[in-house]
Amino acid sequence: MNTVILIPARYRSSRYPGKPLAPLKGATGLAKPLIQRSVEAARRVKGVSGVFVVTDDERIAEACAPVKVGVIMTSPECRNGTERCAEALAQLHDSELVINFQGDALLTPPSFVEALIARMESDRDALVATPAMRLRSDEVRILQAEEQAARVGGTSVVTDSEGRALYFSKRLIPYLPAGTLDGEMSPVRLHVGIYAYRPEALLRYVATPASELETLEGLEQLRFLVAGVPMSVVEVETPPFALRELNNPEDVAPIEQALAEAGLE
Repeated sequence: MNTVILIPARYRSSRYPGKPLAPLKGATGLAKPLIQRSVEAARRVKGVSGVFVVTDDERIAEACAPVKVGVIMTSPECRNGTERCAEALAQLHDSELVINFQGDALLTPPSFVEALIARMESDRDALVATPAMRLRSDEVRILQAEEQAARVGGTSVVTDSEGRALYFSKRLIPYLPAGTLDGEMSPVRLHVGIYAYRPEALLRYVATPASELETLEGLEQLRFLVAGVPMSVVEVETPPFALRELNNPEDVAPIEQALAEAGLE
């Protein structure tokens, strides 16, 4: 399949304004803007024909120049990354599969995206696919502490017996009775914020109004579920380092630590 990776990036953010330009140090101590590190992460994925940053802000476009990546400018009216990918679709040529590689998910292993591509190739009826991984119990305890401090630490997902998403939430789901976290691995699956869409799915997405659940949770993918579009959740192997997204300024230190542990410059 002709597969392209799009990296939606916006400057305005209620939790972290200017996030794509936030400097992050790697293993060598070199600081690079988040958007550059996201491009580098996307380029490690095999089997794609191109990588593009999709934005509405010239400051982000300028920050992309050092890594020589294509930039697609979109409307500032786009409310989330999926809408931005849908608008960019008109500027792509014969793309059979579009990967939404979230601009704040720079620690995403390339194998996660490759697993999505493989799923979409093997299941031609699938319209959307997204990865999730089991969390270690100590990682869940960290997320519980962040939840109690009113910080968003990640998104969890539950599925049906066929691996289709039932619900996504910024709260930890499912409910964890006493003793659930006694073992090394927990039943909580962390949703990794990347998606594989067929063009049809993107067109259906923008034709569907935002739902109350999408607005309350602040999770764009819930629009698919409310519209009755099934989402395949691909189980991926938990990496040896902590997989964090840059959601808040407090996430910078642990992300830099993870970059160092992963040996990324």
